Amino acid sequence: MSVNIAGVVSVAIFYLLILAVGIFAAKKASKIEGACEGNRTEMAMIAGRKMGIVLGILTTTATWVGGAYINGTAEMVYRPDAGLVWTVAPWTTLLCMLISALFFAKKMRSQEYVTMLDPFQQRYGTRIASLLFVPAVISEIFWTAAILAALGTTSSVILGLDKNLSVVISSSVAMIYTLLGGLYSVAYTDVVQLGCIFIGLWLCVPFTLLNDAVTSIRVTAVKEVYQKPWIGKIDEKFIGQWIDHLLLMVLGGIPWQVYFQRVLASSSAKDAQILSIVGAFGSCIMGIPSVLIGSIAASTDWNQTSFGLPSPFERNEAAMILPIVLQYLCPPYISVFGIGAIAASVMSSTDSSLLSSSSMFTHNIYRKIFRAKASEKEILYVMRAAVVVVATLSTILSLCTSTIYGLYALSSDIVYVVLFPQLVCVLYVPCVTRFGFVTGILTGALLRLAGGEPLFHFPAVILYPGGYFHDNDYVQIFPFKTFAMLCSLIVTVTLSYVSKLKYPRTPVIAFNLIERESERRDTD
Repeated sequence: MSVNIAGVVSVAIFYLLILAVGIFAAKKASKIEGACEGNRTEMAMIAGRKMGIVLGILTTTATWVGGAYINGTAEMVYRPDAGLVWTVAPWTTLLCMLISALFFAKKMRSQEYVTMLDPFQQRYGTRIASLLFVPAVISEIFWTAAILAALGTTSSVILGLDKNLSVVISSSVAMIYTLLGGLYSVAYTDVVQLGCIFIGLWLCVPFTLLNDAVTSIRVTAVKEVYQKPWIGKIDEKFIGQWIDHLLLMVLGGIPWQVYFQRVLASSSAKDAQILSIVGAFGSCIMGIPSVLIGSIAASTDWNQTSFGLPSPFERNEAAMILPIVLQYLCPPYISVFGIGAIAASVMSSTDSSLLSSSSMFTHNIYRKIFRAKASEKEILYVMRAAVVVVATLSTILSLCTSTIYGLYALSSDIVYVVLFPQLVCVLYVPCVTRFGFVTGILTGALLRLAGGEPLFHFPAVILYPGGYFHDNDYVQIFPFKTFAMLCSLIVTVTLSYVSKLKYPRTPVIAFNLIERESERRDTD
């Protein structure tokens, strides 16, 4: 495939624009810091808690609307074995953020935490609570990898660029301006990126709808023309799997540092709730073009296009369906705007994830466990090093992924089973002890691993009822992820209650001794 010179130039200009905005925001952050004599690390991590409501809404929306969200939604709507009913991402994002606004945002912001892990470390101690850092950062890396993979596939299809090169360049640009200005750079670039996403995708939709190769999506929604109706259906046999997927995306989308970083940066608890509610509707609306593009792909006679037959699904290219539609159903000068939209969505989420991961490591691990007396300058250097490490790991993983939506869902999977029940407990269940906390985490993690993961061909140890074997992998129909999450929650609360009784006290004493020794070392 030849390189699309005009497209490459357009994307290069876009990247330069983003870098310029990032540098401008970094200078603005420095001025605010100087005027307020603020903490430099707090300015980098949570913008000195001075983020305005409008900027907060825009950056929150842009963070959710990433490349995995846009490309993955189009992929699932298009797939004959899925369809719209299985594409829960747009409206589950709405529910997720509304629940967050009602039950979590105000509570977290009013306590003036710096990261999502702070309440855990205050309740259970710095070292024991740091167990949650592992699933939190793994999820952020998976999410970032899915985002970068989305851009790689888009660039390879529309621009004719090497996928690996596109991923590396995008990751590097996001890393550079994140290093320069922290959350202020990320937030200001998010505003530009959100505008590019909205304009770019909506500009492409009319051209794809009016293409001669496309049958009316109203017809193909309920009638099989080129493939099964894109509305899809839920077989009674798979209702448990659908419920599992639904709850995972709603509740598993809450305990993310990338979200709470915006909440904690708000100027007040009320503003934190407002940006969550408005951002919820904004994120859902931004998913509509992807739904339309996925339905258009399912309504296309590919034999009438230069793509030809077999179809993208039959070529195992469903994950690339959005860039394929832009490339083959839009004029070249319009498809360039599409790649700009994808690049914008990738950058808006990648930078946020890089910053959130590095913030947790620097604040909750390095400063609180290893170097309690570290200077502000040292902390900033460590934070920047962490940004580079996370960017590198995410980039490597993105080059190896086979399905964008799968990686996107898997990141929420880990958070749902391990982090969500613990977040509920630390904020709403006062009786939870260190012993209950640790055993709850281990219970959830072990039950989730025992259910297997076909995406990585990880075999299932527990074969829940109703499942079946496919390509030597056991496909779980039973809602085992929700089961693992509930078991984690129940074990955490139950063992915490039991451990507070007179007998047995041995596990509690052991955990108390460990934590007291940890705190003594921190003081020394």
